[in-house]
Amino acid sequence: MIVTRFAPSPTGFLHIGGARTALFCYLYTRHMGGKYLLRVEDTDQERSTSAAIDAIKEGLAWMGLTPDGEPVFQSHRFARHVEVAQQLLQAGKAYKCYCSKEELDNMREAQRQAQIKPRYDGRCRQRQEQPDLPFVIRFHTPAEGEVVWDDQIQGTIRIQNKELDDLILVRSDGVPTYNLAVVADDHDMGITHVIRGEDHISNTPRQIHLFRALGWPVPEYAHMPLLHGTDGAKLSKRHGAVSVLQYREDGFLAEAVNNYLVRLGWSHGEQEVFTMEEMIQHFDVKDVGRSAAIFNQSKLLWLNNQHMKSLPVERVAAELLYQLRRLEVVQEVEETLLHALVLGYRERTRTLLEMATMVSHFFRESAEPYEEAAANKHFKGEIAPAFGQLVAGLQGVEDWQAASIEAVFRQVLAESGLAMVKLAQPVRVALTGRDISPGIFEVLYWLGKDRSLLRLQRGLEIIQQKAALLANS
Repeated sequence: MIVTRFAPSPTGFLHIGGARTALFCYLYTRHMGGKYLLRVEDTDQERSTSAAIDAIKEGLAWMGLTPDGEPVFQSHRFARHVEVAQQLLQAGKAYKCYCSKEELDNMREAQRQAQIKPRYDGRCRQRQEQPDLPFVIRFHTPAEGEVVWDDQIQGTIRIQNKELDDLILVRSDGVPTYNLAVVADDHDMGITHVIRGEDHISNTPRQIHLFRALGWPVPEYAHMPLLHGTDGAKLSKRHGAVSVLQYREDGFLAEAVNNYLVRLGWSHGEQEVFTMEEMIQHFDVKDVGRSAAIFNQSKLLWLNNQHMKSLPVERVAAELLYQLRRLEVVQEVEETLLHALVLGYRERTRTLLEMATMVSHFFRESAEPYEEAAANKHFKGEIAPAFGQLVAGLQGVEDWQAASIEAVFRQVLAESGLAMVKLAQPVRVALTGRDISPGIFEVLYWLGKDRSLLRLQRGLEIIQQKAALLANS
């Protein structure tokens, strides 16, 4: 059975590049019917924080990338890592290095002077035990030959052993190093496939050496190309490489973020919009391209709108309510109204934050402040008679339904000779503060009679003031 792992370091939040790695691990595992695990690589105790760990878990949960089992914390396994190092030491495949910092500095300086690539030269391989001196444990890297592996994304990769030095397995303070911990944990967790960024390629030959020295099976490797911004530079905060949870704050659906991330380096024909089920059905890590993927937020916005329109209204409504609560607009909304707002606004907005901002006027006492351009354009003095007639007609409506409201509009339009747009737009501004909204009859119905009439009366007052100024000019 295939077993993958997502192994973030909790020295920061789960950023978009890490989220993409987790998604690829998850999709490939689900596609192959395997197991997807989470390992928290918190060996850097000074920089690892519980807040970052919580944010990683929350980010994965929001994306729906729930691991199969409890997370493994690397810091809890130090004793096991040291045990593996001792095993290598006893087998003669590792040794104690007593070199002082000064000795190492002098060695590297001499190499630089000789124009040799600075690296540890193995001088302690045959050194006698020095019980009174501090030491590190180093791996005895083969001097000849090469490490070769068939990377499932990058193809065949060859690294000459002479390019590798004798890496440290355990530091002088007894703390195991990254490569040792990764190999021990991958073996003990039964990891069969390691899917990670191509920035880890330099670690892979060292880890393969360790697996082989320990007599353990070597996992399959797949190194994903890194994400770049539209300027071609490695993705950074200025491109959008922020916490994945920030995307939720900004009004993106997890379904859209997952869809966008899977398309960064992978495709299935000409299809652009994918459900999670479709991604699982079609995704194979071997189909991921080798070129750097370009992160373009405009495409994410388009996908978000596609998912807002295609997902069940209940799913989108839940995120709209999340935004309304986060913005402190309202805590609870009657379900029928919430669903109606989603249906009315999802064609007009690209994010849930944008939608929440646009519908927030439904929960305020007043539509003011109006958008200045909309008010100046549509609050005209010449509309005052028809607007006043409409307000009077709506006051007499007892059954406040869209059909009854429309009947009043039709009567006013017939008597005034106005086109619908000439009356509907100033009404829309008076009700919502802007000149873009769903159908005006639905907006009046959703607001309710009392709130609608209060807003219309205020709009009428402004229009009448303009009419008076027009008459006196």
